[in-house]
Amino acid sequence: MDHLACFTPADLAGRTPPDLGAYRWKLLAQGDSWFSNARAKLNAHANLLQELVFAAKTAAVNCAGTGNALSHMVDLESSPEFVRLLTGPDAPTWDGVLLSVGGNDLIAAARTPAMNWNGEPIPLELRLLRRQTEWGPPSAGVARYFSEPGWATYAEYLRANVKHLLSLRDQGPSAGKPVFMHCYAVPMPRPAAAEGGDDLGAGGPWLYPALKAYGVPAADWAAVSRLMVFHLAQLLKSMAADKQAFPFLFVFDSTAVPLALAAPGSTGISGDWHNEIHLNHSGCFKIARAWSEHIEMVLEGKHLIPVPTGRKGRGSSSNA
Repeated sequence: MDHLACFTPADLAGRTPPDLGAYRWKLLAQGDSWFSNARAKLNAHANLLQELVFAAKTAAVNCAGTGNALSHMVDLESSPEFVRLLTGPDAPTWDGVLLSVGGNDLIAAARTPAMNWNGEPIPLELRLLRRQTEWGPPSAGVARYFSEPGWATYAEYLRANVKHLLSLRDQGPSAGKPVFMHCYAVPMPRPAAAEGGDDLGAGGPWLYPALKAYGVPAADWAAVSRLMVFHLAQLLKSMAADKQAFPFLFVFDSTAVPLALAAPGSTGISGDWHNEIHLNHSGCFKIARAWSEHIEMVLEGKHLIPVPTGRKGRGSSSNA
């Protein structure tokens, strides 16, 4: 198994560009801080792409950059290198597109306060958390803190942006090629910021102050985090299942990968986590190894082979 060979758009434009023809699979990548090329991320081996491995030689051109990467999905429009490499007249034909999107938008939505800067209430449909006066009954569990109207707004936003991205793919030579997305892992809300400012994703902590501000009991923080991440996973998987609206979209459910949770209240590296919302090397390793198998199976067309459903009956046919 070989690690994914990662290049940047600057490498392609350099004096000695990589020979992409030497690779069996050629991928274009774009995404949020999980794909960031920030030096601190690379030194910590906390970039998900770094840990992807394939049986066949595979290369990716990563457009995520070194800052806070793709802070919001709408920032795709301000990613000229990615758009050019996907749709431009001289764009290569990619075998697939790797995307890490939606997570930063989810965190931003969770951080939306109950009041704006001048004390006016922000409506429920524009935030993911409820004020204490809006909480549902205790019988609802941690869903009592969650704004379903706000989730509906977020889901509509994410669907529209993924559809737009697929339309960009279909405007260029890579039309109809698979787009690979991953779900996220469930973070433990805790006071663990990113050291060095933007190197590991703008400051932080992220969920911890939001849940405190909304008065959510600390005993429920982990479950609220799980609720939001699982909502996102279900949304992404529902898009991939809708082959007509989201053609050739493949979503890997990383919530199914067992990870070591960070300790509540910890302020640094803990479990499989570098800080509150970013994985460390061991976390990236675990998710990337499982995602690699999913990606390569699709690239090789093995996902089209029917899975045996058990022993055949007398009247069954071998020609499915």
